[in-house]
Amino acid sequence: MTATPDAANTEHLPKSWEPSAVEDAIYQRWVDAGYFTADPASTKPGYSIVLPPPNVTGSLHMGHALDHTLMDALTRRKRMQGYEVLWLPGMDHAGIATQSVVERRLNAAGQTKEELGREGFVEQVWDWKRESGGTIGTQMRRIGDGVDWSRERFTMDDGLSRAVRVIFKRLYDAGLIYQAERLVNWSPVLETAISDLEVKYDDIEGELVSFRYGSLDDSQPHIVVATTRLETMLGDTAIAVHPDDDRYRDLVGTSLPHPFLDREVGVVADAHVDPEFGTGAVKVTPAHDPNDFEIGLRHQLAMPTILDTKGRITGTGTQFDGMDRFEARVAVREALAGQGRIVAEKRPYLHSVGHSERSGEVIEPRLSMQWWVNVSSLAKAAGDAVRNGDTVIHPKSLEPRWFSWVDDMHDWCISRQLWWGHRIPIWHGPNGEKVCVGPDETPPEGWEQDPDVLDTWFSSALWPFSTMGWPDATAELEKFYPTTVLVTGYDILFFWVARMMMFGTFVADDPALQGGKVPFENVFLHGLIRDEHGRKMSKSRGNGIDPLDWVDAFGADALRFTLARGASPGGDLSIGEDHARASRNFVTKLFNATRFALINGARPAPLPALDELTDADRWILGRLEEVRAEVDSAFEGYEFGRACEALYHFAWDEFCDWYVELAKTQLGQGLAHTTAVLAAVLDTLLRLLHPVIPFVTETLWQELTGAESLVIADWPEPSGIILDRVAAQRITDMQKLVTEVRRFRSDQGLRDRQKVPARLSGIDDADLATQVAAVTSQAWLTEPGAHFAPSATVEVRLGAAHSTSTVVVELDTSGTVDVAAERRRLEKDLAAAEKELVATAAKLGNEAFLAKAPEAVVDKIRGRQQLARDEVDRITARLSALA
Repeated sequence: MTATPDAANTEHLPKSWEPSAVEDAIYQRWVDAGYFTADPASTKPGYSIVLPPPNVTGSLHMGHALDHTLMDALTRRKRMQGYEVLWLPGMDHAGIATQSVVERRLNAAGQTKEELGREGFVEQVWDWKRESGGTIGTQMRRIGDGVDWSRERFTMDDGLSRAVRVIFKRLYDAGLIYQAERLVNWSPVLETAISDLEVKYDDIEGELVSFRYGSLDDSQPHIVVATTRLETMLGDTAIAVHPDDDRYRDLVGTSLPHPFLDREVGVVADAHVDPEFGTGAVKVTPAHDPNDFEIGLRHQLAMPTILDTKGRITGTGTQFDGMDRFEARVAVREALAGQGRIVAEKRPYLHSVGHSERSGEVIEPRLSMQWWVNVSSLAKAAGDAVRNGDTVIHPKSLEPRWFSWVDDMHDWCISRQLWWGHRIPIWHGPNGEKVCVGPDETPPEGWEQDPDVLDTWFSSALWPFSTMGWPDATAELEKFYPTTVLVTGYDILFFWVARMMMFGTFVADDPALQGGKVPFENVFLHGLIRDEHGRKMSKSRGNGIDPLDWVDAFGADALRFTLARGASPGGDLSIGEDHARASRNFVTKLFNATRFALINGARPAPLPALDELTDADRWILGRLEEVRAEVDSAFEGYEFGRACEALYHFAWDEFCDWYVELAKTQLGQGLAHTTAVLAAVLDTLLRLLHPVIPFVTETLWQELTGAESLVIADWPEPSGIILDRVAAQRITDMQKLVTEVRRFRSDQGLRDRQKVPARLSGIDDADLATQVAAVTSQAWLTEPGAHFAPSATVEVRLGAAHSTSTVVVELDTSGTVDVAAERRRLEKDLAAAEKELVATAAKLGNEAFLAKAPEAVVDKIRGRQQLARDEVDRITARLSALA
């Protein structure tokens, strides 16, 4: 593109990049300009992502920042490629978390939710949401999220609530929602069932206590069992042994008296029991243990619940009723000891115990009447969608994990004993009748609505289409559904992704969805963020990082580049402050290089024919095209890390460290086209970098081009330039020659940029005649004068365009050479050459290797051997001359 002559005026560009001074204003300008607002009436192809909704109670953590960075990079690139992009934001009502926050606030003020009543408490939650719900939005703006704020959604909005009631009724009428008494994860603090995702497991040192059922006389029927949860023996209804265990064969089918209750405990044979563990016999408490529950179903055992909603013993008719479960654990042990039934007491036992993620207490498996979704047909459809290719999982290596979950999924407990959330739309009649009432229906007069609310995951499972107006037919659904890609961590593949797939495939035939079979066409799964030591970040370890701290310290671009550079399909990433600091340095390097180009008049302009350009020009333009292609390929494969690595090394190692420095020489030679090449490279480079580091690239590109915004600029298309291999080889040889001379200078303690007279020989043989000016300028050499007296020599073997040759650089250091340092350097190089000579000789002396290796491989090793011989001879001669 072209620009007006004053487009590159740098008067608006600061001398240094200070992100905190400009990022907020840049972001607000983007929003005010409407760049992120999607138009469903557009004729452009649609591209859509729905933001995995963060909890309204929370703030963004590093996992969120990673998700948001990757989604923003994808949507910014697609917008530049000419797509109509919808990135739809929103928040989840987070039933348990939000109710807990508001309850704590009430308790601190001396109130309880019971005093307010259900309606009053829910209104308090809405008040809190209105006060505090904007925190996450502010943080999203800080990191540059290009979301369509006009379409922000909340899972308790009227429209989304209506969608919840519609799909609940459809599932209920299809027989896929039912009520049953099953075992659930129970939180005695929150007094509700909770999902598997809200249970975290920690290894704790428990007490394994062995006690005796039956006679205290060893000659009479008895069985010893062991447990870490002794209080649950009050709910025992059986003892299980393995069918093939001869020790208990005669006891199977009999029963033993319960030590405290007026009932017998039967002995059953079940293959679940491990005869090698402990005594080979286990107590069975079907209402309070998942494995015991399954045994209870198989053997039709009674399942008495002996813990109430607060975790207190109840309904046993013993002295333990009313005790907290942990208090009862001690009391039961003491009572059993009093009867002489304790066989082994307080034996330490390390085991994994589930804790509530929200309230911290030990979770209690508890039999409870709950609402469930029969997932068999839904899970099959979710699995088939991936098998059929309707949804593609990236990386493909995670497909087996997906199938292992959806192909073996248990029914889903969707009810929660809370007040905040979507009320279950079931009304109960006076005689036990039930009716599911849809959003446009009226419940029967005098009937009462079910007190439970739905699991938060139920409403978020509708997120891809409820946020676009479903169940109504909307322009958004027609344009943007199914969504293009879901970006999330592999750790919630089952909990959230599977549920969205189940509901999305269930309503696939709905006319409002315009034939959309699935909620998203692609699922990109990234890994977990770990600290610099590879440990998972968590509050308990104290190694979590607030992403806004990095924004404050290093800028949003540095945060984003750090995260994107470490992201790969399915792979975890380890980051620390050093990574963020390196990203900030990269942004600064880019800023300084661009500022240099602008100061020297760089602006987009037509380039001369390639044959009119220098080797350096042709090299950098060819490499730019290679990098552009690699970045495109990486983005299409969701390989963000590969894209960032390619851009980082090109921008820093090739453009900034070499071409910008060579451009100074060319400008000094009066090569006016140099500024056009600088501008062309920067124009493309800034566009390629914009999806990941949008703030600094926007600032620099506007100064470079004078155009409106990179957000709406075109994504770079193939330039048609093919890397000139001859020019590239010359540049590579020049770089090697300069690097070796610089290394020699450093070893001698010469100052950077201190000019040293030098004479170059072998330049023509190396095909480097066009690079003399570059070598002398970059190695800080000057022409030899009349009194030139070389005191040091650097010899560099180069792989020239068509052959190999040696360039000799004789330097007149006029007494500045440190002979001892030069000897050490040469001896180090000699040792390396001799090591290579030994290694190649060993290979070529191995008859078995020579018999099997391809001739090309053998020739390559012979070439390495010859080079090593030449190096040994050269360095040995140099050491002799130095002496």
